[in-house]
Amino acid sequence: MNALAATSRNFKQAARLLGLDSKLEKSLLIPFREIKVECTIPKDDGSLVSYVGFRVQHDNARGPMKGGIRYHPEVDPDEMNALAQLMTWKTAVANIPYGGAKGGIGCTPGELSISELERLTRVFTQKIHDLIGTHTDVPAPDMGTNSQTMAWILDEYSKFHGYSPAVVTGKPVDLGGSLGRDAATGRGVLFATEALLREHGKSISGQRFVIQGFGNVGSWAARLIYENGGKVVAVSDISGAIKNSKGIDIPSLLKHTIEKRGVKGFNGADPIDANSILVEDCDVLIPAALGGVINRENANGICAKFIIEAANHPTDPEADEILSKKGVVILPDILANSGGVTVSYFEWVQNIQGFMWDEEKVNNELKTYMTNGFKDVKEMCHTHNCDLRMGAFTLGVNRVARATVLRGWEA
Repeated sequence: MNALAATSRNFKQAARLLGLDSKLEKSLLIPFREIKVECTIPKDDGSLVSYVGFRVQHDNARGPMKGGIRYHPEVDPDEMNALAQLMTWKTAVANIPYGGAKGGIGCTPGELSISELERLTRVFTQKIHDLIGTHTDVPAPDMGTNSQTMAWILDEYSKFHGYSPAVVTGKPVDLGGSLGRDAATGRGVLFATEALLREHGKSISGQRFVIQGFGNVGSWAARLIYENGGKVVAVSDISGAIKNSKGIDIPSLLKHTIEKRGVKGFNGADPIDANSILVEDCDVLIPAALGGVINRENANGICAKFIIEAANHPTDPEADEILSKKGVVILPDILANSGGVTVSYFEWVQNIQGFMWDEEKVNNELKTYMTNGFKDVKEMCHTHNCDLRMGAFTLGVNRVARATVLRGWEA
């Protein structure tokens, strides 16, 4: 099942639990706006190349639309629709005043030089600048993009609209980015995991973790779990996978990945088949890579007692059913990985106020939001007698539906 079908299925199930009017349900599902643009740039060798850029703006009932921009060859309208919709529910679950959006360009960033990436980003911004804005739609980094990408968007947008630091988040700190933003999603994963484990009478310390994906989110989650006494026993990334049942020395692994650009070859652990990472023996599994990695083919082999969805949509609905029958507790993505958009909200607030926070304040506020989000989801679980995924979806959908009706929607 593709991401859009799975996300829509979860939404419709939540709508049924909430008893939403069918017309309101349809209105909430349809995106506010879909944008598709041609981006043609000169390459460094003088030849011209064209790419297709997308921006899906899903809902703005609760505030400006918010969502990342990814550069990846698999970027397409269905994926952007699914991720934009997920952002709508995620921002509502986090209880921050945003709606959802997502965008991207179908390209392979590793095959482009820095100057080509800059030209591509600026052309994309030129095509959509009148459809984004501080109080309209606020982009952020995603897969294949980073703080430098946001700096280029900020600069290009400001040529049309004047200096506007709040038009993007995830910027370099020197351009108004927030302290703590780099670690935010991974730190949010830590706080959400702590809340879930506490509910089951456990703590980070002493638990065995497996992390699929060692990019920004996975590496920060691993570092913070290690610092809090957790034992990371297996890790994978695009270069391969490694395992040490006694626990991996994460600080040493981080140094290795910087030098070697991947976990492969780390001498503090044994290499394993990357395809087996999800079924390694552990207490807590953290998928922090691509979506759809947990499916009906591998769900029966998963040994973890808890799954923390640090990636977007890593678990297919069919796998959800299998894992539920096995008693595996899944903390859904729209709660587990909401730390990034929450600190993006803090960055936006700081930019609008022109008053920056220290890192301790950012982290303390993030913990409050993540902890409150978990409590709110649990309340919906009790109200509707459902699992955490439906608890999160009913919470998010209900908040957006209420805002929509209060703003004057008519059936």
